[in-house]
Amino acid sequence: MNFEVSLWMYPLLFGGAMLAGWIDAIAGGGGMITIPLLLSIGVPPQVVLGTNKLQASFGSYTAAHHFVRRDIVPLADAVPGILVTLVGSALGTFAVQQIDPSVLNIVIPFLLLGIATYMLFTPTLGTATSEPRMRRMPFYVVFGVSLGFYDGFFGPGVGSFWAMVFMVVMGFDLTRATGYTKVMNFTSNIISFVVFAFGGHILWLPGLVMAGGQIAGARIGSGMVITRGLKFIRPIFITVVILTTLRLILRNYI
Repeated sequence: MNFEVSLWMYPLLFGGAMLAGWIDAIAGGGGMITIPLLLSIGVPPQVVLGTNKLQASFGSYTAAHHFVRRDIVPLADAVPGILVTLVGSALGTFAVQQIDPSVLNIVIPFLLLGIATYMLFTPTLGTATSEPRMRRMPFYVVFGVSLGFYDGFFGPGVGSFWAMVFMVVMGFDLTRATGYTKVMNFTSNIISFVVFAFGGHILWLPGLVMAGGQIAGARIGSGMVITRGLKFIRPIFITVVILTTLRLILRNYI
């Protein structure tokens, strides 16, 4: 990898990753910051994806660990989902190197817009737990494979999709859904990172500097989710979904 990052860029990368880690821990969507940031300093696109997965893995691990340690996510309960998501993500990361993912550029913004609209017009969603509509293992098989594959293959908005299915299908409140989402995000991030690393598509020093920012931001964000709860998460979640949607529409339609 011949690309060099100037010294003045490192504080920018750290600060951007810290903000992204904070956003990711609360509502997902940190890639809206880190991917354009890496592209803006001239990093080649395929290396952007690999480096982004490196730094995002640290942030999602930090947030996931915080939720597990605070008993928001019993790890034993999440293990089946972790294993299935790992398989789905590995398949997606392999597939993106073989298939043109451009068709998803057309579909995904409208799915995200549907999530934002549903959240806006269903104010009670995520306020309390409810009865699950699906048994745990079939849920993990269906959504672990599909959303794990999607994250490895394309990725934008995957945290929003996970949070929504945990609330709508499993009956979780938004705080618990956010915790489980971070565990699944870490799973798909780490397997994608490993695949990109074997392909040589990583800028290690910039990625590790950004990882430091991700850890700091994720610790702050995950703590705020637990202490401030639904009234804090909900507006940020909806805002991130809408901004992700707009970014995808602007990039692909305008």
